[in-house]
Amino acid sequence: MLYPKLALATAIGALLAGCAQTNTPAVTQHQVVEHYANIAHAVYSDSLTSAEQLDIAIKQLLADPSEQTLAQARTAWIAARVPYQQSETFRFSNPVVDDWEGQLNAWPLDEGLIDYVAQGYQHELGNQGATANIIANKVLQVGGERLDVSHITPELLAGLNEVAGSEANVASGYHAIEFLLWGQDLNATGPGAGERPYSDYVLGADCTNGNCDRRRDYLQAASDLLISDLGWMVNQWQAGNAENYRAELLALPAEEGMRRMLFGMGSLSLGELAGERMKVALIANSAEDEHDCFSDNTHNSHYYNEKGIVNLMFGEYQRIDGSMLQGPSLLQLVAQQDTHAAKQAAKQIDAQMRTSEQAVYQLVQSAEVENVHFDQLIAADNPAGNQLVQDAIDALVEQTRAIELAANSIGINNLSPDTADHEF
Repeated sequence: MLYPKLALATAIGALLAGCAQTNTPAVTQHQVVEHYANIAHAVYSDSLTSAEQLDIAIKQLLADPSEQTLAQARTAWIAARVPYQQSETFRFSNPVVDDWEGQLNAWPLDEGLIDYVAQGYQHELGNQGATANIIANKVLQVGGERLDVSHITPELLAGLNEVAGSEANVASGYHAIEFLLWGQDLNATGPGAGERPYSDYVLGADCTNGNCDRRRDYLQAASDLLISDLGWMVNQWQAGNAENYRAELLALPAEEGMRRMLFGMGSLSLGELAGERMKVALIANSAEDEHDCFSDNTHNSHYYNEKGIVNLMFGEYQRIDGSMLQGPSLLQLVAQQDTHAAKQAAKQIDAQMRTSEQAVYQLVQSAEVENVHFDQLIAADNPAGNQLVQDAIDALVEQTRAIELAANSIGINNLSPDTADHEF
């Protein structure tokens, strides 16, 4: 398993270095789109592999609950986020991904739907499922619905997502598993993550907080569903299948494939990462709005979202086994045009992508070196931390302009990346 610190060290040593790839033979738009699909397949394959490794750690936790096996499961969860977060640039312009993604990565979630929560728990106003507590109850009354949840299965969890019509009712995916491993982070914008005890998974008299048997069933079902969902997406990007999404994408005009690629990059950069995942939490000084809020892993999730965008610009992806997948890149398409303007644009884009990546990486440095995590950076009484997050937001806005410049340079106009209704 490639654990987070090793993954991060490897990423900084190789991925930040990048490669403009301007001295290689000319490439076509179709070749770039095909390599885009190759990267997608590799990223989802690595996500599946790391989810399987997480499942092994979860099984070890359930077989022998202890401080050690809980810590190992938490470490495996953080490692599983490394490839998955790099996949999100495929979400915003590929319907097959966007329609599927919510079951794996929806957030923020009202964790009271799943398990016990602290007194005074703040949830989404009007959410009738916010304190349903599936683990403690075999029958749920949610609004006008009476639901049998006596047998916790992957199929049950999938069916409970957005129960009672609320997007905050997230029953499955990475964040449901995160909550089951860490529990609530009750530190608000102070230091520290969730502190769920391993004894929440001990059977018999030593069980803490009740219903350990159902909590065990829930954690295993959530892990099984995650693996199943990722396996399905790997197949969607597998070469040689005439019936999957990859074949559909590559059958489109190359310009449409390029537009999807660029729109996804720009929309993750601007509306999602700069907006929903950073600006919302910063403006509200709200740890409830941070991405990996139970584990305090948000800095890594933000960085690997950014890494996913950079991967596509440079046509590179470092796999979890350390190998590098390289091929025809978007930046090559820009740089190989025989005009002074195009060559200047390529240099500008190259420089901005590196600058933006470094700006987002400062959030990782803060967490890993200074032990000041994202939820502390956004605190109202931390102006220096606020500025660090604002600098990352500003760099992402500039990166989006660089992505639009790349689009314009190859003849794709009016890209209009999704702002998620944010103003920058």
